[in-house]
Amino acid sequence: MSKTFPLWICCQIGAREHYAIPRALHQQQQLAYLITDAWVLPSSRINLLPKKILANLRERFDSDLTSASVKAYTNSLINFELTQRLQKNTGWECTIARNHWFQQQVVKSLKLIAPKLNSSPTLFAYSYAALELFRYAKTQGWQTILGQINPGIVEEKLVAAEHKKHPDYQCIWLPAPTEYWANWQEECSLADRILVNSSWSKQALEQVDIPQSKIDIVPLAYEGSALADDFERTYPKAFSKERPLRVLFLGQVILRKGIVALLEAAEILQHQPIEFWIVGSNNITPPLEIQRLKGVKWVGAVPRSTTAKYYQFADVFVFPTLSDGFGLTQLEAQAWKLPIIASRFCGEVVEDKVNGLILPEVSSKAIAQTLQLCLDNPEQLKAFSQQSTNTQNFNLPQLQYHLETIADAII
Repeated sequence: MSKTFPLWICCQIGAREHYAIPRALHQQQQLAYLITDAWVLPSSRINLLPKKILANLRERFDSDLTSASVKAYTNSLINFELTQRLQKNTGWECTIARNHWFQQQVVKSLKLIAPKLNSSPTLFAYSYAALELFRYAKTQGWQTILGQINPGIVEEKLVAAEHKKHPDYQCIWLPAPTEYWANWQEECSLADRILVNSSWSKQALEQVDIPQSKIDIVPLAYEGSALADDFERTYPKAFSKERPLRVLFLGQVILRKGIVALLEAAEILQHQPIEFWIVGSNNITPPLEIQRLKGVKWVGAVPRSTTAKYYQFADVFVFPTLSDGFGLTQLEAQAWKLPIIASRFCGEVVEDKVNGLILPEVSSKAIAQTLQLCLDNPEQLKAFSQQSTNTQNFNLPQLQYHLETIADAII
């Protein structure tokens, strides 16, 4: 590196983005600390428990950060989650309590860390759990960077409209409390820079008067496994009842993800040789006629470690989201050479008619027409698959470049 940049302290709940930002910084020797809610070393006794117990917690580790300085609150997190269950706290009450708990823990750690630092660091934290951290950082004269995980309040308004439009899809959804968005606005105000992962997110923030000058688009980074690199995808000369087109939806089964339009497209195409595999936690109850569609396979929630088999099995990945900060599943699908059909309201992974297709709109008609095109042209899917290995815009070196550029702009 030609310049010396301030070290970063990264704060995050969960294994968001597979720890891509702290990993990228650590490789460049720019990470002072990763502060996270849980960190489970391979030697941890948690790994001795039966596999189904605390399964998600075991994924809170990355070997790329073995030599990094990591501060975590694993035992405190377990106690917190148990308390929330005993108190029967759910929804926004639980989310806000978790964000507050995490910030309290981190500020205590920052106060211990600050005297040990030789220079002022850059503090990075993700949206909705950054306010108290930024308030403290500003008392120390530190630079602050907010990782905006979604398109914010604009997204909530879109989701509210979708729920109003489809009351027959029973689900539990409530808008965030007013103070949640007030705190977020203060986070944005205290941030020296705001990182978003897509043009769509940038547009959404600008709609609520976040200054364009402080928003930077930084796409997600993802590294597939060697198994994915060696995977060979094949397609039949024609799809048939014996070998149908296999369409994969993988993610939260919620209205925001465009699931209504997808299921209605399945209804339109129900007499075609096509199967829809719905993989992910189901948070809706569709009308009975939709639930009984023969071509729809409801898989349910699966651990992240087992998603690979569904990417391998599918012929095309569909991501008809109404709004997403990026949509990491697009990169996961791409790593398995899987063509993608996506909306415009997410990260720009799909190059239209190159490695997949971009929906002109999120509607049952648009999805059905696009899938019919795939059904009639398996050779086109093969061509898309062969173009799905172009990932230079979504790797750690590119992320490192973006972070250096941002650091250069704020010193």
